[in-house]
Parts: sequence; C-alpha cells; structure tokens
Amino acid sequence: MGLKRLILKCKRRDIKAQSEIYHLFEGKMFGLCLKYSRNKQEAEDNLQDAFITIFDKIDQFKFKGSFEGWMKRIVINTALQTYRQKNVLNLVENDLPDEVDVEVDEEEISLDYLLKIIQELPERYRMVFNLYVLDGYSHKEISDLLGIAEGTSKSNLSRARLILKEKIEMTQQQKNVGLFN
Repeated sequence: MGLKRLILKCKRRDIKAQSEIYHLFEGKMFGLCLKYSRNKQEAEDNLQDAFITIFDKIDQFKFKGSFEGWMKRIVINTALQTYRQKNVLNLVENDLPDEVDVEVDEEEISLDYLLKIIQELPERYRMVFNLYVLDGYSHKEISDLLGIAEGTSKSNLSRARLILKEKIEMTQQQKNVGLFN
C-alpha cells in the first residue's frame, strides 16, 4: 500500500494504517529521539509521545513537502518540549569563542563513541549542538524553538564543541599512550 493511501487511512483513524506508519518510520524517528534524549528509555518515551502527536495532528498534513520531514519536526518538538518544561535550557552567557575546531582521527574515534559523548553533553548544550550541527537549524531558529536568546544558542554551541573537543583529545591521548583499546 502506498504512503499516501496509508496517510489517508490514518486521517480516518484506521488503527492498522497507524501501525504500518509506525513500523515504517519507527527506526528513523527513534534515532532522532536518541539525539535529543539522555538515554534509551527517555528516547522511547519521546518516540511514543511523538507518534501520539503525529496521529492526533495527521489531519494537518496537506501533502505539501515530505511526510517524513513533517514527522521529524514533530519528533524534535516533542523531545524539546520535555526540556522546555524542565527549564534546563537557560544559561548565563559566557565569553566563549564562536567556533571551536575539533580534529577527529576517524580511524581512532568510532561513530558510536562520538554519539555516546554527544549524548553525555549537558542537556542545554546537547539540544543546541544537535539542532545546529546535526539538523541544520540556524541560531535564530534555535532561539525560537527553545525560547532562548540567539547569543545563548551560540554560547551553548561553543561550550558543547569545547566539551566534545576535550573528550576527543583526551581519548586520542589515552590511545596514543596505550591506556585505551
């Protein structure tokens, strides 16, 4: 059955069609949830909440643009709503450099490790880092999404990059001295 037909059935609250849509996009949307969550359990909770919202608002999808892109915005907003409610995104502005260069030796640092250290970032830094670096949002868009100043977004990004750089450099140094396998 085609995606458009599945969506139309979902608009009529067809449970089987909802299940098919869920299973079709569950993997990609879960990966997105993991980027914005502290752990797997929180990502699973965010995924469930996002799909509830997706099916509640599916009538708003007008077949303009990608359905997957529409879903991604809902998933990201669902995860961000969790943090807005916790009020963890506010940060006093620091005088940090705008850009921090991070040199990564791809043969020494695995993608799994990079994802792990990104997930370990403090929430406010992880949110801004993911939105800016991984999902391509501007500081203005991040500011609107998170309810923070653009300067705070830039500051949080710089701090996130600095933390990641320090962790990567420490890991590379440990590997060079044989402390890490």
